Amino acid sequence: MSETIVIAGAGHAAGQATVSLRQGGFNGRIIVIGDEPYLPYQRPPLSKKFLAGEIENDRLLIRHDKFYTDHDIEVRLSTQVTEFDRNQQTIRLSDGKQLEYDRLILATGSQVRKIDMPGIDLDGVHYLRTIDDVARMREDFQPGRNLIVIGAGYIGLEVAAVAATRGLNVTVLEMADRVMSRVVAPEVSAFFEKVHREAGVDIRCGRDPNSALLGDRHVRTLRSADGEELPADMVIVGVGIMPRIDIAEAAGLECDNGIVVDEFCRTSDPHILAIGDCTNHPNSLLGRRLRLESVHNAQEQAKTAAATLCGQPKPYAQIPWFWSDQYDLKLQIVGIAGTHDQVVLRGNPDSRSFAAFYMQGDLLCAVDAINRPREFMLSKKLIAQGARLEPEILADSSIEFKDLATAALM
Repeated sequence: MSETIVIAGAGHAAGQATVSLRQGGFNGRIIVIGDEPYLPYQRPPLSKKFLAGEIENDRLLIRHDKFYTDHDIEVRLSTQVTEFDRNQQTIRLSDGKQLEYDRLILATGSQVRKIDMPGIDLDGVHYLRTIDDVARMREDFQPGRNLIVIGAGYIGLEVAAVAATRGLNVTVLEMADRVMSRVVAPEVSAFFEKVHREAGVDIRCGRDPNSALLGDRHVRTLRSADGEELPADMVIVGVGIMPRIDIAEAAGLECDNGIVVDEFCRTSDPHILAIGDCTNHPNSLLGRRLRLESVHNAQEQAKTAAATLCGQPKPYAQIPWFWSDQYDLKLQIVGIAGTHDQVVLRGNPDSRSFAAFYMQGDLLCAVDAINRPREFMLSKKLIAQGARLEPEILADSSIEFKDLATAALM
């Protein structure tokens, strides 16, 4: 193959795409364009072990320099794709250079959702998305400091857990009436809120967003809408992310809550594919379109796109899964909740090991497994195969879950 494939983006999806393209037999030119000064790396540890100082940059890398050299992959870092011309099949870079492509893979990922608040530009106010973001936090991330986390989603609570363990005084502010409200049931929210409170974290839900950050150059105080003032040596904002689709929209690709792709990761332009957080893709197992923000999706779409480009197309259809590490707890989520009409708990939350099953009648839709790897692993198969389980029997922990799963899959 003498074609040139350009990959716009250098995150998890891009890193996997390079591996899969070479494994699939593509021996043409591969060029990866990344706006950060780092080779493709894993983002999940940023709010966990990397923030805690337990691992260094090198441990984050998906592949090291040698892989890219040995496989003749060009990587251009600290450079951004600013636009592309679909008719000419060219891309323009932030350094003014222009490149031609035969196939273009958009792996532009996502960006943090920013908030409009007085004082948001003060020193000591951070968003967490990159290695450099964490590096800027470390000066203030010290025992005894007052940390305010805005947002009680995955990122906010993971940061709170690390900070509390490190001895910071942590307050979490959330607009919704419970933590992780977008992704877990009230029973699971209540469990995690209790765990954080027991660790010394001040969780405040249902907060009016009209607050202000005060300080000279560096943040010192958060003043809430009701006039209460909270000490703040550091503020971390974690209110979600948005797909990076600006260059795709400007080029006229079909976009709708992400770059619209088919089951082979092909966009509305036959020469362009898209993968990862930035895509809106169909899932035949769930019977709907999705935009997912997960490592699993990034990896699997990258494999799908590579197979498409290598002439071995295989449709992408997998049950989504996610995870979050907080203290000694591993929350593993499989499936997409939302169509359920009841939540069945298996195990006692006080034991810090239980699972929440989201049911539509007797149809299993999704599972939140807290320190329950068996339930998590088997539920992938159960949901993919449309398994049906009696809720009353499912709640009975005296019955082995493996036996339930085996019976449901027969």
